[in-house]
Amino acid sequence: MPTRIRLQRRGMKGQPYFHIVIADGRAPRDGRFIEKIGTYNPLTRPADIQLDFDRALYWVKTGAQPSETVEAILKYTGVAYMHHLLKGVAKGAMTQEQAQAKFDAWKQEKDTKISSHANKVKQESKADEKKRLEAETKVNEAKAKELAKKRAAEVAAEAKEEAAAEVAEAPVAEAAAEVAEEAPVAEVAAEEAPVAEAPAAEAPTAEEAPTAEAKTPEAEA
Repeated sequence: MPTRIRLQRRGMKGQPYFHIVIADGRAPRDGRFIEKIGTYNPLTRPADIQLDFDRALYWVKTGAQPSETVEAILKYTGVAYMHHLLKGVAKGAMTQEQAQAKFDAWKQEKDTKISSHANKVKQESKADEKKRLEAETKVNEAKAKELAKKRAAEVAAEAKEEAAAEVAEAPVAEAAAEVAEEAPVAEVAAEEAPVAEAPAAEAPTAEEAPTAEAKTPEAEA
């Protein structure tokens, strides 16, 4: 089975990145490999591709078969186009200098497109971030208004309860004040009232008093 140019997965779950490797076609996907020639991170915009151009071209020239994704990477980086130009040089359709000039022109145009796309993505990212911040600001403002409204209702309810409590306490306070005003008057009246004198025991009169000398029966005889 021919040599393969394929991706070898790395990274945590949900955050993958890949090594671009040269491996035996019979080896498992993440098993042993012959050579690592680059990396590929699909999570960035645009995708981050680091490729050893000369080694990739060498393995393509020796007949290594790329996987579907690696084939797209080789076209994107220009390895496939350079291989096509070298076939033309080998057939005598063009010289090495002409092939290199064509490749340089293609590379310049490709870099311009990539740079333009990267700037567009950056601007879109900034616009999305701005929209997200505006949306968050609106949500926060709505929450603040709702909280202020709720707080105002609570304050109004507390004020109403306090007013009701004051109204309920007013008659009690007035009655207590009246009692406090009447209390000294009662005390003064109690102090000014004449003290009831107990009647003195009447002395017996002379008629009622017994004679000093009581007559004995012997005297009467």
